[in-house]
Amino acid sequence: MIDAVVFDTKPYDRESLEKASANSGITWRFLEPRLSTETAVLAKGAHTACIFVNDRADRPCLEVLANLGVKHIALRCAGFNAIDLDAAKALHLTVTRVPAYSPYAVAEHAVALLLALNRKIPRANNRVRDLNFSLNGLVGFDLHGKTAGIVGTGRIGQITGQILRGFGMRVLAYDPFPNPEWAAANQIEYTDTTTLARQSDIISLHTPLTAETHHIIRKETLQMMKPGVILINVSRGALIDTTALIDALKTGQVGGVALDVYEEEEGVFFEDLSGQILHDDELARLLTFPNVLITSHQAFLTQEALAEIARVTVANTQATATHSPLLPGTSLT
Repeated sequence: MIDAVVFDTKPYDRESLEKASANSGITWRFLEPRLSTETAVLAKGAHTACIFVNDRADRPCLEVLANLGVKHIALRCAGFNAIDLDAAKALHLTVTRVPAYSPYAVAEHAVALLLALNRKIPRANNRVRDLNFSLNGLVGFDLHGKTAGIVGTGRIGQITGQILRGFGMRVLAYDPFPNPEWAAANQIEYTDTTTLARQSDIISLHTPLTAETHHIIRKETLQMMKPGVILINVSRGALIDTTALIDALKTGQVGGVALDVYEEEEGVFFEDLSGQILHDDELARLLTFPNVLITSHQAFLTQEALAEIARVTVANTQATATHSPLLPGTSLT
């Protein structure tokens, strides 16, 4: 049997992993706490520690895991900025991720956020439930004919761009590694970041978080954007400088923001804090704006995505235990 401990477990994690691992030889231990240096001891006896986006696998934490005999860190997500890969390699820990669980899930959520924000669907829904059928304050704008900027053209960025082209939008794109064949096939224009910022009515972020992309949206970039621009972020929260974003919202430079991620979401997103005091003043301030729409990192949350995350996690857990090849594109060390 293969012992695997799952940190930061939610009911949908348990259901999908158990379904995918029938007759796999894996015994799961599902834990609610997130992984940290303090909670790493809970992995004692496990071959695999399975973690998610807000778990913190820094060097001290990985040292604890390695000393406990853990051999495999399975990220059940695509992003890996929360794990110290150099430390993992030095400690002979195999690290795997799920690089592409369902790009359609995330891209479709980005567009859903855009539509809901622009047409003020949450506010309209709340009104009619109170029998208020007034349309005052619910004016949006046609997406058709507007310009969208896509920052990052991996699979999610590509699909988002294609969907927006379907609305009849002009789509600009930036990526340090462009895909001209895809762009030509979909009538999408690659350009530089300055041109994209200045010409786009809507900007959607689809880039990983790295040292180069940290706070890629900051005071200087916000100032060069079209007044009233709408920002969409379903990638990583720290792509946006929240303080600068709030200032731009207050002045009207930014006309609307839809976020599925937030740079200080650890301990907040994925948790039920109703009835408690929210101690993050910037998140609390964002929630006061009528032109800000926030979801709690749920862009990935479709049946198809959960099934693929579980399938890849199970396959790589089995492979590391039996010294078999890992699934292509999933190894990080």
